[in-house]
Amino acid sequence: MNWYLAVLKNYATFTGRARRKEYWMFVLFNIIFSIAASILDRMFGIEYSIEGSNGGPISSLYALAVFIPGLAVAIRRLHDIGKTGWWILIALIPLVGWVWIIILLATDSNSGDNEYGANPKQLEIE
Repeated sequence: MNWYLAVLKNYATFTGRARRKEYWMFVLFNIIFSIAASILDRMFGIEYSIEGSNGGPISSLYALAVFIPGLAVAIRRLHDIGKTGWWILIALIPLVGWVWIIILLATDSNSGDNEYGANPKQLEIE
């Protein structure tokens, strides 16, 4: 859970590098918390539906609160493989973009330092 707090501490830090574990555990916990927020919306009867899309104020506020840290950790993850943060925009290409960004985010770190900083794996070992 320490890595989740690290992501939130670096709320809008778009510099540096993030390990795969940090990114994917953040994604996993976001999914869990989003499901919990949706359940709370339903339990309180405050869920709404707009053209086939369901939501509620609790899940919407949660999504809004984690948008910036999620974007920041994704950009730091791209930095970890030596890509600029602008590569995140490839996700805007329908279907192919999402597949490609998932592949990039799942790629192992560059060994050693790169232009974005020291390898976080090597920092943990030392």
